[in-house]
Amino acid sequence: MMPSARTRIKVCGITLAEDGLAAVACGADALGFILYARSPRYISAEHASIICRQLPPFVDRVGVLVNEDIETAVESVNIAGFSYLQLHGSESAGYCRELKKRLPHLKIIKAFRVGEESRPEEFTPYEQCADGFLLDTYVKGAKGGTGEQFDWSITASLNLSRPVILAGGLKSENIIRAISAVHPYAVDINSGVEIEPGKKDHGMLRRIMLQIREATSL
Repeated sequence: MMPSARTRIKVCGITLAEDGLAAVACGADALGFILYARSPRYISAEHASIICRQLPPFVDRVGVLVNEDIETAVESVNIAGFSYLQLHGSESAGYCRELKKRLPHLKIIKAFRVGEESRPEEFTPYEQCADGFLLDTYVKGAKGGTGEQFDWSITASLNLSRPVILAGGLKSENIIRAISAVHPYAVDINSGVEIEPGKKDHGMLRRIMLQIREATSL
């Protein structure tokens, strides 16, 4: 796993410009925009592009897709100007390679839903085509964003070779324990800082960002 001087922070499920700007003001390194129509945090590529154009430099824009066809994925990146795609479905390694061929500048995060049945072999095909692995909680029938926490001790047995982004029910009450247990390259914050799906609580954002920075900065 790639070492990191500090834990990076991604705030996902952004649907409002004021929430994205507040997250950046608090210190977010990246913002996530969920382009999955069945998500309560859904946003169109066109709407995401409006928010992305308001962001300052050095903030990564992450489009979150679930089993989207290649043409639509490429179009979404071109419309919104995403620097990353986070793939939350059953996308194959071949799919990831084709995306990188079509969009050489694009970085890819492959998401996995982690549970007791998770094995290292699930990750191996993606080692050469994904820039990082996002670990979310396995909940039957859900693609992510459940607000549920998984057993963090599982991550050690997976022996992952790519940077790890930890997700799944992270909030002020457990974020320090999560970072101490997993030592991830980055954390993905979503439901743990929300008033309701797609609307962030700016006070909660400030609180959790300060906790992370104080606990992990050099």
